[in-house]
Amino acid sequence: MRMTENGEDSSPSQPVGGVLPGGAPGGKDPGGVSGDNRPVNPTTEDNKTTKLLNNTMKFPQDVRDQSSPYQPRPPLLPKPPALSKGGNRGLVEENVRSRRLKNSQESLTDPAETGSSTESLKEDSTVTGVFTLSGAATLRNGQGSVVGPQSAPSGSPVFRARGQSLSEYERGPHDHHSDPAEQRPSGPFPALEQSLASASLRTANRIDRDCVDYGIVPGRAGPERLQLHRNLSDSRLLDNMVSDNISVNSMKSTFSVLNPIRPRDVRNRSFLEGSVLGSGALLGAEELDRYFPERRVGIYIATWNMQGEKGLPNNLDDLLLPADSEFAQDFYIIGVQEGCPDRREWEIRLQETLGPYYVMLYAASHGVLYLTVFVRRDLIWFCSEVEHATVTTRIMSQIKTKGAVGIGFTFFGTSFLFITSHFTSGDSKVYERILDYNKIIEALALPNGLPDTNPYRSTSSDVTTRFDEVFWFGDFNFRLSKDRVGVEAILNQNPGVDMGPLLHHDQLSKEMKDGSIFKGFQEAPIQFLPTYKYDVGCDMYDTTSKQRTPSYTDRILFRNRQVDDIKVIKYTSCSTIKTSDHRPVIAMFQVKLRPGRDNIPLGAGQFDRSLYLEGIRRRITRELKKREAMKNQGSSTICSIS
Repeated sequence: MRMTENGEDSSPSQPVGGVLPGGAPGGKDPGGVSGDNRPVNPTTEDNKTTKLLNNTMKFPQDVRDQSSPYQPRPPLLPKPPALSKGGNRGLVEENVRSRRLKNSQESLTDPAETGSSTESLKEDSTVTGVFTLSGAATLRNGQGSVVGPQSAPSGSPVFRARGQSLSEYERGPHDHHSDPAEQRPSGPFPALEQSLASASLRTANRIDRDCVDYGIVPGRAGPERLQLHRNLSDSRLLDNMVSDNISVNSMKSTFSVLNPIRPRDVRNRSFLEGSVLGSGALLGAEELDRYFPERRVGIYIATWNMQGEKGLPNNLDDLLLPADSEFAQDFYIIGVQEGCPDRREWEIRLQETLGPYYVMLYAASHGVLYLTVFVRRDLIWFCSEVEHATVTTRIMSQIKTKGAVGIGFTFFGTSFLFITSHFTSGDSKVYERILDYNKIIEALALPNGLPDTNPYRSTSSDVTTRFDEVFWFGDFNFRLSKDRVGVEAILNQNPGVDMGPLLHHDQLSKEMKDGSIFKGFQEAPIQFLPTYKYDVGCDMYDTTSKQRTPSYTDRILFRNRQVDDIKVIKYTSCSTIKTSDHRPVIAMFQVKLRPGRDNIPLGAGQFDRSLYLEGIRRRITRELKKREAMKNQGSSTICSIS
């Protein structure tokens, strides 16, 4: 009797009635000669052995456990095939169970179990012939000669990895009817499939389901915590993520959502040196078409006079993420006049609202004028360095309540300029407001180091001519040239339907038509109520003794070098935010993009990291508090009846 390293009997079992487990008579010699010296039919024996080998080396997919993928599966316990008739059948089955349990325990504790399948194949490839299992079967080598019985080591990695700790009985030969058409294996086993299109490698970049809610065991954590962690995990973000053109068109690889990069492209493409025609440039046509097949980027602009209030709204979703919008935009630009005293707190609240998909590209201020730019985090690599400039329109430059702040940068090959400003107030001070505008376009020193994408259309006296796309927004303080009673009468006749009769008295519309201000700018049709002046916290216009006339003081204008570069998607006010005497105004645009050259100084992915982390931390804390409140509210509704 021979013993394996696991202490198991590797010699053939002595069957009842002189019959071996393989079905051969008890007097048959294992070397291929019968007990009466008659040769055994080699074809039949080879077919049986080949069938046995094929069945043994298969993955047991048909008997895989269907339990939860989040829990480790115990070793499989397939039902053993029927033995030959005899009185020791119960004893053999008992031995099988004990050996199976012992092998499964060793496979879970043995460090060698973690070896790869490739290493197992390498070890097995050193055997030139084909071995027998448990010393009971006989195989032929590649030259067709008969090979004697060889006991395979029970600790062989190939059997551990592929057989999932199969017991000695399961490895042993059984009586199977072989198909004569089957080919006999010869030589070393084939290597694993290395094709990148294989099913196993196609799933290499999927989120491992075993990592979802890692560390939370249903038996140790309550169902509420388990559900909470699942809701806060990345899997929920992926499930709720909206499919867009970028995502769909980038999934060209069978093994990653990223486009594959060819080595010759890495060798030839220069991302930081100037490229004459932009061919192969980071900001060139190839990258632009990959991210924006229609070559249009979404721009979201919000302007709001906060009236210097210290308290911010509890929720800014309606300001930045309107419920009636189908998709979020690529850029978010927020301009504030008379901003809150804590500018950093305001920026954190913006980051908290936009969440982990966006990063703050840049922020600038001029006194209580704040201008902030957020961009989708995967687009930050195509932004140039960002520049800003400020202008004060007060007589004394130390007073910075009126003026402008501008931010300029290039995205791919299109240059953008965003200006937020606060003009002189007063119903009759139209001329002063025009002077404010003229001073800003002359004194706003932009761009500084950024190249002009079209210098032939630029003028030194007007900053708005030196950029491809210009957005100017803020509290321009232009009023309606009509008394309070007349304005209210028009509003009552046309409640939120047609603002034409009201805009007929708008000072800004008249001056733009005359060409005295905002030359070359456009404004989308206004279909919302006047945004000034409200009583704080309600929808009533000014009820103080001044009885100010409702007016469209808060506006968003745009200008482009090429006709139809800017397409207006939405232009409206945010009526749900009532912490100021002004209502915020928002607008959404689709802007034409053009390929760029690598002579544009890149921002190299810079953003405000500390702001990003603080905003995400607050977002998670808010979610936890909300769920805790819902839990407490649900428990408070339970009452007992005595």
